[in-house]
Amino acid sequence: MSSRFDSSRFGLNLPDYPWDRLTEFRDRAAQHPDGVCDLSIGTPVDPTPQVIQSALAAAGDAHGYPTTAGTTELREAIAWWYQNWHGVTLDPAAEVLPTVGSKELVAWLPTLLGLRQAGLEVACPSAAYPTYEMGATIAGVGCRRLDAADVAAGASLDGIGLLWINTPGNPTGEVLDTDTLAEVVRRTRESGVVLASDECYGLLNWESESPAPSILNVTGGDHHGVLSVYSMSKQSNLAGYRAAFVTGDRDLIGDLTKSRKHAGMIVPFPVQAAMIAGLRDTAHVTEQKERYRARRVLLRSGLEDYGFRIDHSSAGLYLWSSADINCWDSLSGLADIGIIAGPGEFYGEAATDHVRIALTASDERIEAAARRLHAAAE
Repeated sequence: MSSRFDSSRFGLNLPDYPWDRLTEFRDRAAQHPDGVCDLSIGTPVDPTPQVIQSALAAAGDAHGYPTTAGTTELREAIAWWYQNWHGVTLDPAAEVLPTVGSKELVAWLPTLLGLRQAGLEVACPSAAYPTYEMGATIAGVGCRRLDAADVAAGASLDGIGLLWINTPGNPTGEVLDTDTLAEVVRRTRESGVVLASDECYGLLNWESESPAPSILNVTGGDHHGVLSVYSMSKQSNLAGYRAAFVTGDRDLIGDLTKSRKHAGMIVPFPVQAAMIAGLRDTAHVTEQKERYRARRVLLRSGLEDYGFRIDHSSAGLYLWSSADINCWDSLSGLADIGIIAGPGEFYGEAATDHVRIALTASDERIEAAARRLHAAAE
């Protein structure tokens, strides 16, 4: 019996996941007698704080469906977090929405905003987290590379429906100042463009004891047209919980909540309880930042001795490093001493002479990497 079914007609036919291209370098690095120092992916390695684990366990009897909008207690905790860290006032009933991690929101936001139906495109930084562009691809719209500084300087926003900014930036660690942020808000509002600011590294600011500015710091309390996106993965070692949220324009938040109800995009109830505990507890955030600070000092010294220049990197979990050669050549040299990094090419054509070095390894592996870098420089 013949069949007319052809599976190749189905699926999104997306490109291969870029990190799969590192297999050759991982295999080579694995030959090092002291093992691999994997500094390529920014996934936390330290324990999830006990206060969060306990809250998750206590909420384990979750027999009913949770709400897409989140519990009242969670929305109030998110609003409290913005007030505590940024001095920003939010209406927890209308300007707050929990999400299943921030990556899914980044990937689905162009679709949920209806950009394809509106005939509009996405724009994102020239060196950027790949999911901004992938979100445009999934939505079936174009993606332009456009930096916040260019927007502030008057670059055209014609045909753009969603502008992503990322501060502190991944992979660069660059922090946008409030004057630039305010001008970007003014320009996007003038042009009728949704402005979404990805701020998941905001508390890991190395040049100030204060957090990096949030986009909501420059709206004057009027958040229309603006969204702030935050993930607890970095501040609380919570990547495995998929715990994040989006705040800002109440009309956009309302529409996103409705769409996500239809799609079943719901943060599980035990995770919501864990988020409340993590948001209300500030001590673990400060402790984790100090762990990363110590690792950063060691690793930066080794990288600079080895011959890398560190650009930006004033916040976040990465050292944006360049030896003024192609990123794959840098990656090859690092693999020879058992170190894996992230190639800049993954983040856009503007980043091909850089590698991203993550601080997310144990103290022992960071110390080993620093020793190898110093030894290779001798």
